[in-house]
Amino acid sequence: MSSVLSKSALCCAAFAFTATPVLAEKADQLLFLNGQSAMDAERQLGSRGFRHESSHDSYSNGYTYSYWWHDRNKNCVRIEAYDRQVMTVADVKDRDCGHSGGNTGAILGVAAGAAILGALLSHKSHHHKDREHESDDHAREFERGYRDGLHNASYHNYNRDDSYARGYEAGVDERQANLRHHKGRGGYVQTAQFNDLRNARAAGGMTQLERRGFRQVDNFTSGNTRYSIQWRPQSRQCVQVTIADGRFYDLRDIGQHPKCR
Repeated sequence: MSSVLSKSALCCAAFAFTATPVLAEKADQLLFLNGQSAMDAERQLGSRGFRHESSHDSYSNGYTYSYWWHDRNKNCVRIEAYDRQVMTVADVKDRDCGHSGGNTGAILGVAAGAAILGALLSHKSHHHKDREHESDDHAREFERGYRDGLHNASYHNYNRDDSYARGYEAGVDERQANLRHHKGRGGYVQTAQFNDLRNARAAGGMTQLERRGFRQVDNFTSGNTRYSIQWRPQSRQCVQVTIADGRFYDLRDIGQHPKCR
């Protein structure tokens, strides 16, 4: 999955600075981007004067959310992409792009000071289940929870605020997405990657696991879901694969199993 829309927007962001902007459009005038590849959409946004501000992966649903700012009309849009293809385009609040109101220079100055003090809001609208920010008081609690979850701090909901709990969940989700490349183990023993097989077709995924040194030691079903236990003796990885609708729904190293030996 790409991570700007793809993770190539670093070059596209630079391109956006040099492109000659035309009249900026709101999201309802950018719906033609739906279905386009991430790379094509980035070029289109850059040519229309939008500048890439940030991108965030989600572990729970596999989407990438990117935020684009048009300095001329002070507009922020959010692009949702899945499997390197644009799914939705939406107008969002200026603060999702790190702005507020009309004075961009002043906002950037405030942002710099706020970052030093650790007070700058960093979560985005997509982190909320309804895709909308909460009121200021709840937003502060959500942000505190988000940062704690993102940075793997202990859960500390001393105000007993549901917004903190929701923020913590959102932070954990993004942290897991950012660490999708990690094999979940430390030390010096070479381990096999398997997180990249999430959402793979079951037949192809099983073949890949076998090529990587895994062998199935157990399997069972529950309703319409099948579970496969995969063992790799070289690295002592015991992976449970959850299969639903013909695809790998989830893979995780469960550490031990009676037949992982």
